[in-house]
Amino acid sequence: MAIKTAVIPVAGFGTRFLPATKAMPKEMMPVVGKPVIQYVVEECVASGIENIVLVTGMSKRAVEDHFDYNFELQTMLKKQGKDALREEVKHIADMANFIYIRQKGPYGNGTPVLNARHVVSNEPFVVVWGDEFLSSKKPRVKQLIEVYEKYTDPVLTAIPTDKKGQSRFGIIDPAAEVESGVVQVNGIVEKPGPEKAPSKMAAIGGYLLTPDIFDILEKTKRGKDGEVWLVDAIFELAKKRPIYAKKIEGIYRDIGTIEAWLTTNVEMALADKKYGKNFKKDLKKICKDL
Repeated sequence: MAIKTAVIPVAGFGTRFLPATKAMPKEMMPVVGKPVIQYVVEECVASGIENIVLVTGMSKRAVEDHFDYNFELQTMLKKQGKDALREEVKHIADMANFIYIRQKGPYGNGTPVLNARHVVSNEPFVVVWGDEFLSSKKPRVKQLIEVYEKYTDPVLTAIPTDKKGQSRFGIIDPAAEVESGVVQVNGIVEKPGPEKAPSKMAAIGGYLLTPDIFDILEKTKRGKDGEVWLVDAIFELAKKRPIYAKKIEGIYRDIGTIEAWLTTNVEMALADKKYGKNFKKDLKKICKDL
């Protein structure tokens, strides 16, 4: 069965970016001229996803507006002869079928997934977060889909990590490597540190889930901090069927903190064909004064 739907929760408050996110969604923070959420959607679309379900909340109107048509802006650009820019702006709305749902229920990243049940229906689907993406030759979502097509069971995203990452991320406890780059998963150990980490594979956002996750989410009790966690439901599901993790080939772009956002902007600006050359010169000048 082809995977056509992605659910992207974007209802969080983005408290790490306050006061910038008091009125602007964190997902709209720019990375070299585009908001983070656009990179996430583009990755999904490049993987064959047709339906983008954005689970929103208060103060997220800008996300909806970004993926809508702006006829006034397009008309102005046309009058100014900026046809290429007009097409670029128009393409944002044309990329996919955008569906918006307001989050309802207890706080936590499991709730927005459950909210999308009536849209997803009885089909496998993808869940990705709105504040991280990967730069890769083959999109991360496509890599997850390929594993699912082979095993027809849920697939998690894994990336290589170091000692610092073993203290920052949830770390995958692998049962066995079923093929190169794919492991069956026992569980995830939350931020164990290098002494207790069961592997050097970090679990980040990006899940290909089967629809039986919904019945489990409905019964999932609040966990850490009184929130409903998607990973708790996933590993309840693991008692009934295998769960796999795909070691993603690509560069992880973390926008979860201000420091990570700054680093991502610098790295991607340096690699950008349009801005990279001049930005590198400016950066060298700045670094001389440090």
